[in-house]
Amino acid sequence: MTPSKTLVALFSFNEGEKLRKLVSRFPKERDYDLLFVDDGSKDGSYEFLQQSGFAVIRHETNQGIGCGIREAIGYGRENRYQIIVIMAANGKMQPEEIGRLLDPIDNDRFDYVQGSRYLPGGRSPNLPLFRRVMIRILTKIINLMTGFPGTDITCGFRAYRLSLFDDPRFRLDQSWLNAYEMEYYIHYHVLKGGYKIKEVPVSMVYPESGKNYSKIKPFIGWWSMLRPWIFLALKIRK
Repeated sequence: MTPSKTLVALFSFNEGEKLRKLVSRFPKERDYDLLFVDDGSKDGSYEFLQQSGFAVIRHETNQGIGCGIREAIGYGRENRYQIIVIMAANGKMQPEEIGRLLDPIDNDRFDYVQGSRYLPGGRSPNLPLFRRVMIRILTKIINLMTGFPGTDITCGFRAYRLSLFDDPRFRLDQSWLNAYEMEYYIHYHVLKGGYKIKEVPVSMVYPESGKNYSKIKPFIGWWSMLRPWIFLALKIRK
């Protein structure tokens, strides 16, 4: 059997039944490997993943999504994967669409593929109004700062060529990147480093109830997403 060159990393914090339903949707025959990062769950998620036989990185306490991404990238590089897909384990992102992220890297030599719910073929049913407005505002700000015509800067469904991180400009070990900053720190350096980036349409499906749809805290979470762009542009951080 040929070893997989692609690692799909999923990040979980107290996702309970949503995690279990998502796991059941992954095909048994697949051309990628799965890695779960459990960020201090107390709801039995870690035990479920262990019993299911998946590779798991476990945090005893909640460390933040950025910390998890750092560790997943490290795991991927240490185990000689070529591509890593980043996705949440809360069921909003669809396993059936992983191929959309991989095709531009495999076939067109892109380095970073960003999912977008706003491109033709993408969708985001039940997206709350506040989230919709904030996504548009933040995306517009980043477009003005970088000149890149993105449509959905906050979509966390992404794929990276792992050779990106051979570039010493990516200093992922910095502790200020432990929360949402990490994803946008990487995005900034991809754009400024001249790497090839592309958006593809994906689905981001929110619960019909409109409840428990995100762990992003108002204001604090959105500032966490914005500040890497400001800090890096002003050379406050590297």
